[in-house]
Amino acid sequence: MDEVRARLDQIRCALENDASLRAAKEQLAAAESNHNAAIHALKQAEAEAEKVKEKIRQGEINLYSGNVKNPKELQDLQSEAAALKRHLTTLEERQLEAMLAEETAEQAWKAAKEHLAQVETNLAGRTQILKQEQTDLEKELSRLTAERHAAIAPLDAQSISVYETLRQQRNGLAVALVNEGACAACGTTLTPSQQQSAHSTSQLYRCPTCGRILYAH
Repeated sequence: MDEVRARLDQIRCALENDASLRAAKEQLAAAESNHNAAIHALKQAEAEAEKVKEKIRQGEINLYSGNVKNPKELQDLQSEAAALKRHLTTLEERQLEAMLAEETAEQAWKAAKEHLAQVETNLAGRTQILKQEQTDLEKELSRLTAERHAAIAPLDAQSISVYETLRQQRNGLAVALVNEGACAACGTTLTPSQQQSAHSTSQLYRCPTCGRILYAH
């Protein structure tokens, strides 16, 4: 019964707290955050480049409209247009880098989504197996509990109390077999009279060393 309960605890823990699923979800959240940041950076780069392009268009309109007659003003407009074009080249390079970064982040995000889906698919089969085992073990525990109730029904309250106390003190093992003249739990060699006492059904006989109840076939 202890073994069944321990396994049921393991199954419940596995069903409620799967490390691989948690890691996959964390990986997806990080990838999604990086992708959103890359999209924002790309939009910023595109907006900055568009602003400079608009300035260049307005400068060219002023330059070629014929409204500016002063040679100095024309030269300033040409210098400003050249400077803006150089700056636009830099911005377009940054925009290209941002596009590449966004594509890389998107690929990582999609890969993380696929990984999570695969983990969930794998866990679906594993979960089904664990739940079936859980159902079988719960039935087994019910059967063992019924057997235990039937087994202790004839026993007196004091014997049951001694047994339960020993279970707590001795890691769940309160009764030990006599095996080849010795306590099977601690290995203490028993005298013939001690072995005979372990055969008795009228009273409990306990190992002189570990204190467990001894049972001899």
